[in-house]
Amino acid sequence: MTVAVVEAYADLARRVLARPARLGPTRLVAVDGPSGAGKSVFAARLADAFAALPGCDRPPVIRTDDLLNGWDDQFTFWPRLENWVLGPVRAGRPGAYRRYSWVRRCFLQGEVPVPVGPVLIVEGVSAARAAIRPELTLAIFVTAPPELRVSRALARDGVEILPELRRWHAGERAHFAADATEAVADLVVDGAAVLPHDPDHYYVRRR
Repeated sequence: MTVAVVEAYADLARRVLARPARLGPTRLVAVDGPSGAGKSVFAARLADAFAALPGCDRPPVIRTDDLLNGWDDQFTFWPRLENWVLGPVRAGRPGAYRRYSWVRRCFLQGEVPVPVGPVLIVEGVSAARAAIRPELTLAIFVTAPPELRVSRALARDGVEILPELRRWHAGERAHFAADATEAVADLVVDGAAVLPHDPDHYYVRRR
């Protein structure tokens, strides 16, 4: 039986700050999980919770979708994240990345700066992959039923993406099975929780 517990984003932010930094001077938080599970919403609300703490700024949130060079770059984008962001931050230097435009199908010219700070959140499929786990302060896995995840993705991006989405989901399943991402995550979040709670300030943890 799966037990669900309502927890506060503010408490989670405090837990992160109480843990040691492992990516140089920065606490790296990875928000992983399959497409449409609710990773982006969770990452944004966690960042808001940091900003609401006394003396804290809102940490940068990097979406791995912004680093992908199209659909075929589902997992091979990682060197971009490493070279543009993780490597510099690890060394105590600010990073910067170019955001991919899914409309123009190219990387935009302007750079998005990533300052060095106490916390950095990376959100997206494979964000908590085995290669980065030793440097993670917290690994979060957000999950939801497959049929709901498909409906969310189609509502967001249109039915024309369905063929690519099916291929994407197959790649996710293979990756998560090989990587054991959910099994080793520090926190598993129900991205389709029916337990009553205030979703802006609380999330539902699966135990």
